[in-house]
Amino acid sequence: MVQQKQVLKLYKNLLEKAYKFDNYNFREYAKRRIHDSFKEHKSLTKPEEIAQFYNNGINNLALLTRQSTISQMYTFDKLVVEPLKQHK
Repeated sequence: MVQQKQVLKLYKNLLEKAYKFDNYNFREYAKRRIHDSFKEHKSLTKPEEIAQFYNNGINNLALLTRQSTISQMYTFDKLVVEPLKQHK
């Protein structure tokens, strides 16, 4: 049985991997998909449905890990919409 703590940890891990994308468009797309998916499934109550959603999330976490690693191998110029890091 999947507990609420595990689902929240999965959400945090997925967002953490999404933030590691070097490309702005990929990063924002991944963040939006994660947020929308969890928002859409927040009303799940049956343990089987929650377990299925959790297992799909684990598979997506593995996918995001691979994709973000590949993304970090290639550099892209910053887009106009990306905030620049401030020098202190």
